[in-house]
Amino acid sequence: MPRNVGVPKLGAQMGRRKRLMVALVAGTALLALRRSTRLPARGLCTAPPSRPKPDDTRLGRAAKARVAYRGRKSGIHLLTDAQDAFAARVLMARQAERTLDMQYYIWHGDLTGTLMLDEVLRAAERGVRVRLLLDDNGVSGMDRILSAMNRHPLIEIRIFNPFLPRFPKSLGFLLDFKRLNRRMHNKCMIADNAVAIVGGRNIGDEYFGAGDGGLFTDLDALAIGPVVQDVSHSFDAYWSADSAYPAQSILGRGPKRMLKRLHRRAAKIAADPGAMEFIQRIAAQPIIARFLTGNLDLEWGRVRVMADDPDKVLGKAKDSPLGGRLFTAMGRPETELGIVAGYFVPGHMGIRHLTELARNGVNVSVMTNGYEATDTGIVHAGYAPARRQLLRAGVRLFEMRAYQYAGVNAGNSHRGIGSIWRGTGQGSTARLRSRISTLHAKTFTVDRKRLFIGSFNFDPRSWELNTEIGFVVDSPALAARVADAFESAIPQCAYEVQLHHGRMQWLRRSSTDFERLQHEPGLRLPARAVLGTVRLLRLQWLL
Repeated sequence: MPRNVGVPKLGAQMGRRKRLMVALVAGTALLALRRSTRLPARGLCTAPPSRPKPDDTRLGRAAKARVAYRGRKSGIHLLTDAQDAFAARVLMARQAERTLDMQYYIWHGDLTGTLMLDEVLRAAERGVRVRLLLDDNGVSGMDRILSAMNRHPLIEIRIFNPFLPRFPKSLGFLLDFKRLNRRMHNKCMIADNAVAIVGGRNIGDEYFGAGDGGLFTDLDALAIGPVVQDVSHSFDAYWSADSAYPAQSILGRGPKRMLKRLHRRAAKIAADPGAMEFIQRIAAQPIIARFLTGNLDLEWGRVRVMADDPDKVLGKAKDSPLGGRLFTAMGRPETELGIVAGYFVPGHMGIRHLTELARNGVNVSVMTNGYEATDTGIVHAGYAPARRQLLRAGVRLFEMRAYQYAGVNAGNSHRGIGSIWRGTGQGSTARLRSRISTLHAKTFTVDRKRLFIGSFNFDPRSWELNTEIGFVVDSPALAARVADAFESAIPQCAYEVQLHHGRMQWLRRSSTDFERLQHEPGLRLPARAVLGTVRLLRLQWLL
């Protein structure tokens, strides 16, 4: 018998052992990764601090003087200008005496993010109690500075729905997608329980027209009056939620020297010739002088805060989603509905609702991003298939054109306090789209009587996954101002999409002429292929 007859059998045994070892190592690694995503116990979280009374602070007294004899009405000032919006936030941080609460989905470590953190730290250094509640998806690259700030005795930071492991965060999506796919999308700021800002802007250069990246055209509302107490209650609910973790349990203890570094970095930014122009513009914004002298223009009306239950991110919300309650609060349109949404993905229910309104004689108009203007091209795959049905029903569609804005060149000062190695530490992908303006606002009006301003996008994420907040304002003056934009300002900065002999066309107007485009602006063959794939995979629910 040949001597090597047993070799194949031996080789097969060794092959099985090798596969077993590989499977064992892979299983052990996967188990270790799964264990690394386990969140720590939240422990005992401190109770919310007592809120200042209206007469306790300068801001409170100024607001009380304006609110007197207004009953339950609140005063609203729309922040349409990007630099005005940043100036208002700086003003609130500088004028606060007792408390400063800030809740944001994104906080970049760029020019404006660094300057705003510096204002927050300076407020704490003069005795203001500061609370920062930040969604973990939007603070990549900020761990060291946030953990250092959290060590200040008057600053407390909580991280909402955190990622583990910390880097790369994308690994968390692979291991715990169901939880991490739900985010806190809220944006609000409250100073001394007297003044609040609620709207669509996060903290970063692209929201405030700083630097040479893209600009997000957005809308916030500055408010005084009874509604501010409701914003404070909403903040406290999120602050105490099961998904809000003390920063030290997630980020560890950052070095205290980072606080001095923050001051130095902010001072270096302020001394940069490019950034100096931006800072001087902010200082010259009329909102600062008008607010301090009591001359800021305000519209008065009943204002209601609408916010999701913070447990929505856990799939355990006791209240119905904000979307349903919001449309009940706004009332069924009888004559006119105007929607402005940067990320407009109506889905089957939205299409049915809007087409039904249009066919019943309601003038329905929608403003969203065109493909050439959007910062998230994949969202277009969720919106584009709805256009033909909406147009056939009589809905007017406007798509924002890509145009360059006259921003402020901040030179090299965009190198802020965030890590340059970790994602959004220095800003978003908007920076790659040099000086292109993108629609980011979320507002709509009903019958020129009521207006919504907030963080709610008309898309599946806002309806089902993310938490949102906003104001419902009963003010014909403000509602009419936004509604009138569909006849005046919007047609000049957007394409109107129309059906002409069954084919879609894009009407581009100017002050003296118009042009009809037969093909979708900015959408070329490679992008068509990608968007077509997204549609085939039916990923609209993720958008």
